[in-house]
Parts: sequence; C-alpha cells; structure tokens
Amino acid sequence: MPARRIRPRAGRRSFDLRATALFFVLLALAVCVLGFAVRTLAGTAERRPAWVAVLCLVGLAAVLAWGRRRHRLSGARTARRAAAALEEGVHTALEEWEAPAPAVPAADDRYVTGIPAYDYDALDADEFEQAVAVLCERDGCTGVEVVGGAGDLGADVLAVAPDGRRVVIQCKRYGDGHRVGSQDLQRFGGTCYTVHEADVAVLVTTSDFTAPATEYAEQCGILCFDRPALRAWHDGTGPAPWMLVDFTEGC
Repeated sequence: MPARRIRPRAGRRSFDLRATALFFVLLALAVCVLGFAVRTLAGTAERRPAWVAVLCLVGLAAVLAWGRRRHRLSGARTARRAAAALEEGVHTALEEWEAPAPAVPAADDRYVTGIPAYDYDALDADEFEQAVAVLCERDGCTGVEVVGGAGDLGADVLAVAPDGRRVVIQCKRYGDGHRVGSQDLQRFGGTCYTVHEADVAVLVTTSDFTAPATEYAEQCGILCFDRPALRAWHDGTGPAPWMLVDFTEGC
C-alpha cells in the first residue's frame, strides 16, 4: 500500500538546513571582515597616528554638524513661537491703547466717585437714610449710625462732625407735592436737643418746607436742607450741614 504523506501542521515552520548553513556562513564572513577592518585600523594607527586623528576629527565634525542642524531647527521653531506671542501682545496693547480712558474728576472736586449719583426720588425711606449716612461718612464724620425706625424719637442718622460736634439728622423722603410742615419740625425739635443732645440738628428732605416750618426751624436753630441743598451737598457744589453754622442753640 502506498504510504500517506503527512503534511506539517499549520503555524509551525519546518527546519531548513540550507538556510541555517547560509546564515552562519554570512555571519562568519561578517566577523572576519570586521576583524580585518579592526586589525587594519590598529596597524594604521601604529604606523600613521596622524591619519587616525584626522579620521576622528572628521567623525566628530560630522556629529557636531548633525547636532547643530537639529538645534537650528529647534531654535527656528522656538523663534517662530516667540514671534507669534510678540505679535499677539502688540495687538492686545494696541487695543488697550485705543480704548477710551475713563473720566477722571477734577482735583478740587469734593465729589467722591464711590458715591453714586443717587436718584433720590427712586429711593424708599430706608434707602434715603442710608444715602444721607454715606454723605456724612464721605465728608469726614465719624461714628455714623442709621437709627431710623420705630421708636427712633425723631432721629434717623447720628454722626460726629469733623470738628467734634454731635450731628442729629432726620430724613423726610417726600415727593414734590408733599412739603415738610411745621408739625414735622415740632416733633423733631422736641427730641433733637433734649433726647439726642444734638449740637447740630438737621432735617433733610427731597421736597421743600412750608413757611411755618421754616419759621419754626429758625426759632429752634434747626437746619433745613431741601432738594437743591441736598443735591448741592451730594455733588460737592454746596456745604455739608454742619459747615453752615458755628453753633446751634436748642429751643
């Protein structure tokens, strides 16, 4: 019976004698050539050391030239990045330069930029008292307190003027059609000196005063600050209340 031929399994390479022998022959030739080259170089170095030095210098120069070229390429990339960053910085500086500068108040203006230009008609009673207290602090008062509310006994803002006098202020946030009357002044005049021990008593309003109210205030030494006086105080074009008199006498 004819013998069946057995095929090699897939995935396993069969041993090839000729390929293996050829590999070792080539390896031996390479070793012989390398040994001959080393022997020749050693003999040449013994007979002519100058040539060896020249060859070493040439090799070193080639290595340095390759490193310099690589460094030049890297430096060129860095220079391009620096130029791009410089160009962007110049554009940003030009934009900032062309932007309009903020307005600066005059050196002799008493108006402080931190004090907003209040629309006093838009404030409620509590906000109006806070705004008057801010004006007192701006103009050098110390110990400023907002005490308005139930049981305030006629005082809304208490402060100590720069000259040491005690300032008591009542705030009336009224519309144009509601003027401060004599009854408002009488209630304030009954407590500003005896209860709050005011040296300067002021009634500040967003409106105006009736004639009887103004007359009563003059008799009791109460300063009346109507809308124009308040606006001038705020803008710095008019004096603060405690600057109007040297002293105030109670009722």
